[in-house]
Amino acid sequence: MAARGREPREVPPEGRREVKAPWAGPSDRGRPERRGGERGARVAERPREGPGGRARPPAAPPAFAGTEADLRARLREIDGRGYPAYRDIQGEYVFPRFTLFVDHVQGDPYASPSRLRVRVSQSVAQFPPELYGSRIRRTALADLIARAFAGAIRRIVRGNRGTGPSGLIAVDSGGAEILERSSCVVGPEFVEVRFSAALPAAGRTILGREAAAMLLDEVPRLAEAAMVYGSLDGEAVRRHVGVAEDQEALRAQLAERHLVAFVADGSILPRASGISQRPLTGPHVVPFESPPELRVELAAPNRGPVVGMGVPPGVTLVVGGGFHGKSTLLSALERGVYDHVPGDGREYVVARADAVRIRAEDGRAVERVNISPFIDNLPFQKDTTSFTTENASGSTSQAANVVEALEVGTRLLLVDEDTSASNLMMRDARMQRLIPKSAEPITPYVDQVRNLFGDYSVSTVLVVGGSGDYFDVADTVIAMRDYRPHLVTEAAREVARELPTRRVREGRERFGAITKRAVVVESVDPYRRGRPRVQARGLRAIEFGGTTIDLSAVEQLVDEGQTRAIGDLILYCLHRGYFEGDAPLAEALTRGLADVDIRGVEVLSPHGESGDYARPRLYEAAAALNRLRGLRVKQVGV
Repeated sequence: MAARGREPREVPPEGRREVKAPWAGPSDRGRPERRGGERGARVAERPREGPGGRARPPAAPPAFAGTEADLRARLREIDGRGYPAYRDIQGEYVFPRFTLFVDHVQGDPYASPSRLRVRVSQSVAQFPPELYGSRIRRTALADLIARAFAGAIRRIVRGNRGTGPSGLIAVDSGGAEILERSSCVVGPEFVEVRFSAALPAAGRTILGREAAAMLLDEVPRLAEAAMVYGSLDGEAVRRHVGVAEDQEALRAQLAERHLVAFVADGSILPRASGISQRPLTGPHVVPFESPPELRVELAAPNRGPVVGMGVPPGVTLVVGGGFHGKSTLLSALERGVYDHVPGDGREYVVARADAVRIRAEDGRAVERVNISPFIDNLPFQKDTTSFTTENASGSTSQAANVVEALEVGTRLLLVDEDTSASNLMMRDARMQRLIPKSAEPITPYVDQVRNLFGDYSVSTVLVVGGSGDYFDVADTVIAMRDYRPHLVTEAAREVARELPTRRVREGRERFGAITKRAVVVESVDPYRRGRPRVQARGLRAIEFGGTTIDLSAVEQLVDEGQTRAIGDLILYCLHRGYFEGDAPLAEALTRGLADVDIRGVEVLSPHGESGDYARPRLYEAAAALNRLRGLRVKQVGV
């Protein structure tokens, strides 16, 4: 269950390029600061500095600080008034067992829902400290609490309390993956859940009694049901935390065990459908079982020894007939960069954290990418060491996708023949005879895949069903038969010896340079009609200023909270000056994500505490920036 959309930012520009947000200063996020200690006192917002050091007036009236009784009285006072009067309840309210923060009130019943937080002291919540004693444990516990809060909403919240979405309460609780989110914060002092609520109205008239039922009855029950350890299944809590910790431990062992991925025996890889991440169920589901030759044992701190298939570095082919599980295995590895919830079936499927899925992407924009390792000698002497186009072909887009992934540091590429440009992947002997290399600008992937590994230690896992020419360059060949993997490396090599392709290798002795690029700051324009506008449009698009970033081909983006965070990460890096000078694109985004790691993903929010972010990876953030039409970059070295 996810929070609804967010209102556009309304930070007034002072000059086209000067935008101040709560995180614009080095340490002051512009959060409210209490003046005085007595209950019922007003809370004044700390002035923020504008250009030239001038104090900026508060963006909103001072917020109220009071008690549960004060909130009840205020709701009674505004009952029957016009909807804007709901703003009178913004503030902080102390209940007997928690504190409620009303951070933002929507402008009318049809606007994005109001933003609230509920905070429970650990003296009440009483989560054992060992459950949040490390970063991964804290992330997993917060994930479970958010899911428990969402479950409690389904049981407790009535909804349908007036016009439109009146009565809605929602929290960002995620799907199959365990991600660092801003919807729940856990620490030694308190547990806090950030959620949205559509305050009730009849038309645009406040329904104060219905609002009281939401905030004074339903919210306390939600807090008690989801944010107090004694209300939860302690065994399930520990299992959730332990499974996440185990996955991180398995992933950490890959490099030392000379592996790039691992699939545990007993894993359920097929999904219920092509649009679902739920595991397939039924009598025909085939649990994964490693080929004996690739079977390894890794150690998980909670489960203990875990046995399964280790995928070694180098060039690994996944072959087999159609509908036998080739792409299903690759999809599991693609998602293996994330931890999964218990019962997902892929809890013990892990890949290198820097693995990137690669595909063709006709029509995408490409800006000054050095695709010469794959494509050069274009007609009319078009430069491919600094290739730019607004409408890439299948081959140029896939070449750019590979090089951009290398630019941000991936060491594992995941490629499926079905979603690749065939002319970039292979050129057989007959085509070589008909069209000589002097007339063909493309160097196919088959002739560069070994250079990638030899020069940059970049491994490839490649699903192929139609080209045996890759047998000549493969280190490992896995055949999928009825969803069961079999090691057939020696058989593939024997076939290659008996049936030589007679094709001529067209690659160079070396892969070629990976050129770093820096963002031209003026080209990253978040403005639309004089105001900054950055907003996620579902999972696969970001509205950024006057353009839309199309993320439909960025397959490892798994949560809409990541999409929101990526848009605001780009804006954050822009405001903080991380793109300035000759800072490589990857370095600038890494600096922004380092701030996220230190201060939490909510540091990206121009609104202060926000409950609708999930931490993105560097690779998807860079992919989004690279797909920003109008982006300009400069090459800054190799």
